[in-house]
Formats: sequence, structure tokens, C-alpha cells
Amino acid sequence: MTTTPDLAALQGKASVALPLERAFAFFTESFGKWWPSAYHIGTAEMADAILEPQVGGRWFERGVDGSECDWGRVLVWEPPHRLVLTWQINGHWQFDPDPARASEIEVRFTAESPEQTTVTLEHRHIDRLVEGRAMAQTIVEGGGGWSTVLEAFAKTAEGQG
Repeated sequence: MTTTPDLAALQGKASVALPLERAFAFFTESFGKWWPSAYHIGTAEMADAILEPQVGGRWFERGVDGSECDWGRVLVWEPPHRLVLTWQINGHWQFDPDPARASEIEVRFTAESPEQTTVTLEHRHIDRLVEGRAMAQTIVEGGGGWSTVLEAFAKTAEGQG
């Protein structure tokens, strides 16, 4: 029997000029304001990205035509410190409804000071995804990795304090 070797987890990190609670709230409640609109998998242009704030909640995009395209589910909801999501987007950049083939994204929020928060992201279990290696290579080589996404979050959050 052949097994796919584990793929290394992808990492991202950014510092945001917001207190811990506000950083978590802005990340989760205003997801569509800071998520790069070019990073979508639906056929329609993305109008919004939504993260439902509870365990079992959906993480999805809404197109300009009203269509919705799931990205995954919320596994852990621990405001204001931690969030874990399934990433159910395979290496063909399509939603995979089977949670057994999902990777996980863990986002942690740590106060650096009363007005500064570090956000770290780990994208793990990529080997579970269909064509996970191709997806990981695209994130790293084509999109600059998760740090690029977190930097977009930090930049958008600058005026929110």
C-alpha cells in the first residue's frame, strides 16, 4: 500500500495594530473587507467572504450574482484567541464536500501589547486534500503564501483601531 507522505504545514504571520479582542473581531466579522477578492473559487466574481461565528459555521464566498461557494467549516471557535477552520478546497481549486479530505487552518491571536496583536496561521494536513501538493505549491509560489493574506488583513485593519 502506498501512502502520500505528509506535506509540511504552511505558515503565515503578521502583526496588526489592534487590541487582541478587536483583532479577532475584525478578522472574523469583517472577513470580506480584508480577504483579497482575487482569491476565490466560485465562477462569479466575489462580492463577499463570510465566516459564520460558531463551531459548525460555514466559511464561504458569495458571488456578485448571489451564488455561494463553500470553502469549509469552523471546527474551533475560541474568541479572542483561536480559530480552526477546515479547508475543503482541493488542488483543482474546487470545493470538496468530504470532510475526511479537508486540511485545517488554525489562526491564533496573541497580544504583543495593549494595542498590538500578532496573528499566526498554520495550514496543516494538506496531504488529506485531493492534489494537495499542487494546491500547496500554488499558495507558496503563486500567491506568496499565507503571510501575504495576513498582511492584507493587517493593512486593512490599520484604520479600524
